[in-house]
Parts: sequence; structure tokens; C-alpha cells
Amino acid sequence: MNRPDIDEYFLKIASVVAERSTCHRHHVGALAVRDKHILSTGYNGAAAGLKDCLELGCLRNERGIPSGERQELCRAIHAEQNVIIQAALHGVSLEGSTIYATHTPCILCAKMLVNSKITRYVSFGKYNDDAFRDLFREAGVFLEIKERPSSQITYLD
Repeated sequence: MNRPDIDEYFLKIASVVAERSTCHRHHVGALAVRDKHILSTGYNGAAAGLKDCLELGCLRNERGIPSGERQELCRAIHAEQNVIIQAALHGVSLEGSTIYATHTPCILCAKMLVNSKITRYVSFGKYNDDAFRDLFREAGVFLEIKERPSSQITYLD
């Protein structure tokens, strides 16, 4: 049996979190981790209690808006934004944490993460917005792009 390393472990968890997404385009999951402890999780979807794209359809698809553009027209709150919001709601600082996510961040999420004082961002997927790279470099946020983890779960029965 091959035991996943810590990055693969948390990326697999981010992938499971992404399964809760209500987006028609991308299922994105993210979690904040510090000292191998999960601080908060988030996935992309409409604000709590509001109708989402599964119910209403995708406004961006209807208007032909390409991925990575005009994010303000989307009903969804991004996974990274939800990680920050959930941490704030529960009084948890993200300072010094690592974000594990299924996709790289948009520039808006990257700005929020920099201000949250994260130190590392680990992903295996790419979002259609590379503007975050220069921001992370300038802010000293270490970026790592890993291989997509196996979706297989090993059970010992």
C-alpha cells in the first residue's frame, strides 16, 4: 500500500470538497491547512440560502462569457473566498497557512489570500487566469503545482 504524502492527502480532500460545487463549469474545492490541521474548507457556489446555478442555470453560459472573465456576473462565491469566509465566521486566522485547491486562483481570490497572510498555495488544476502569479511572487506566497492525485480511495477491510 502506498501512503499518500501530505500534499497529495490534502489535495484529495480538496477534490472531495469540490464535489459540493453547484457550478456548471468548474467544480473547485479548497482548504486552508496549518501544521497539518484543516482550518477551513470551501467550494464554489451561490451564497448560503440563495438559489444556485443548478436551480437557475448558468448566467455566464447564457451570455457566452469565457472562463476567467467578468467574474462579477457569476452567482458563485469562489472556493478560496469561502475558505476565508468560513475561517472568519469561526474566528480562525489563516496567517501562515497553506491553501490546497483543485485550481489555481483568480486574481481577486489571490488578493484576498495575500491579505489573509497565507504562505503557500498548492494546486493541481489551472483556472483560466494567470494574473495571480506575479502577485504571489511579489507577496512571497510560494506556489506549487502538483500532479492530480488519484481519485481512488484505499480501504483495508
